[in-house]
Amino acid sequence: MPPTLDPQLRRALADRIRYYNELGIYDFYRRKENTPGLQPEQREPLPKTKAVALSAAPHLVEATIGAELTTTDPAQALKLIREDLGDCTRCRLHQQGRKQIVFGVGNPHADLMFIGEAPGADEDAQGEPFVGRAGQLLNNMIKAMGLRREDVYIANIIKCRPPGNRTPERDECETCSPFLMRQIATIKPKAIVALGAVAAKTLLAINAPMSELRGHWYDFRGTKLAVTYHPAFLLRDPRQKKEAWKDLQMVMKELGLPIQQKTAE
Repeated sequence: MPPTLDPQLRRALADRIRYYNELGIYDFYRRKENTPGLQPEQREPLPKTKAVALSAAPHLVEATIGAELTTTDPAQALKLIREDLGDCTRCRLHQQGRKQIVFGVGNPHADLMFIGEAPGADEDAQGEPFVGRAGQLLNNMIKAMGLRREDVYIANIIKCRPPGNRTPERDECETCSPFLMRQIATIKPKAIVALGAVAAKTLLAINAPMSELRGHWYDFRGTKLAVTYHPAFLLRDPRQKKEAWKDLQMVMKELGLPIQQKTAE
C-alpha cells in the first residue's frame, strides 16, 4: 500500500504531471521493483486515467490530477479546480501580503473570456477579478459589446495580488498559469481577449509591443485569442479607448454580435 503523501509533495507531483500533459505526454510507466535491466518494452503501462502512479524513489506514490475531468458540468469542474488550488502557497506571493486568492468569475459556459494580469487592491479585498475602477471600465466595454458581465468569464494570469500592484514575475506566472489553462479548457470559450501586455505575452509567449500584438487573431490551443489594452491603461490614457473599441469590434464580428457605432466610456 503506497504511503500517505505530504500535501505539498502531492501538489508538486500533480503540477509536474499537468506540465507533461500540456506537452502532450499522457503515458506513464511503473518501474517494477527488483528487476534490474528491465527493457522499455517490458515496462507495465499505466492506463490513461486521472490518477497515475509515479516512481518517486524509493517508493511508488499516487498523484491525482485533473479532478475536473470527472464531470461534464463546467460549473462543477471549475469548483474542483478551485478546490485543487486550495489556499495556494506555490509561489512567494502568499507571503507578500495577499489577503485571498482571486480565482475567476462569470459564466462557466461563456463564449467569451477576458484574461487580465493580476488582482489589485480591490480585487484582493473582494476576492473577485476586475471590481475596482478598471473593472468598472471593463464592465462598460462588455456592455458596449451588447453583453453583460454575467455572460462572459473573467480571470487573471495570476490569482494573488503582487505587493504594490507590481508586474508579476515570470516564475509567478509560470507557477499559477496551469490553473488558468485548466479554467480555459473547462470553459472552452469561442474567443479569448488578453487584456494588456503581461497577459498577452504570457499566453502567447511573444515578446512584442502592444502595437504589434493588437489587431490580429492568434490560435491559442484551438481557441481564437485577441489582444487589447488593459482597462487600467485606458484609465491612464483615455485616448486609446477608440483603439480598444476597434479590437472589441473584431471580437464581436467573430462571435456574430451586432456592431454598434459607439465606444466604451
